[in-house]
Amino acid sequence: MAFKIYTKTGDKGETALLGGTRVPKNHIRIEAYGTVDELNSWIGNIKDEIAEEKKAELYQIQNYLFTLGSHLATTPSKEVKMSLPVLDNIEIDLLETSIDSMEQSLPALTNFVLPGGDATASKIHIARCVCRRAERISVALIQEEEVDEDIIKYLNRLSDYLFVLARYILHTNKGTEVIWEPKK
Repeated sequence: MAFKIYTKTGDKGETALLGGTRVPKNHIRIEAYGTVDELNSWIGNIKDEIAEEKKAELYQIQNYLFTLGSHLATTPSKEVKMSLPVLDNIEIDLLETSIDSMEQSLPALTNFVLPGGDATASKIHIARCVCRRAERISVALIQEEEVDEDIIKYLNRLSDYLFVLARYILHTNKGTEVIWEPKK
């Protein structure tokens, strides 16, 4: 039997964390995993637009973001009936390896660059900004409640990855980097 998508339990502005604790829908923990979900949606959109070469990598990132979200959606210090997927530093290593690989084919960065030059690269920059927001919210959450610090590390590295991926896709698509030219 399939479950219904609507439960009506949130009709008064509250939702349940994994573990059962009810919190307002604007609780910082909800903001954290909601922003990770938004990031995941952007990455799905980007994955649909790029060449096969990076699709598997982005799919892996999407899966891991779901893992991060499950940890962010869990009541701290409360027993959860289901087992959560493992947070794993290997995922951070994979991002770093990919960053290093992509950078080998890119010209050296000698200026600040602005988002633009290619529609897909621009979307990747949007995802990077959403990633940074998820990181900031998670940092604020960690100051109030228990959160695995590897979540912060992963989001930080993922934003670096997205910056390099934007440059890589721009380069692959033969776009032109938009250089920041401050007024003097």
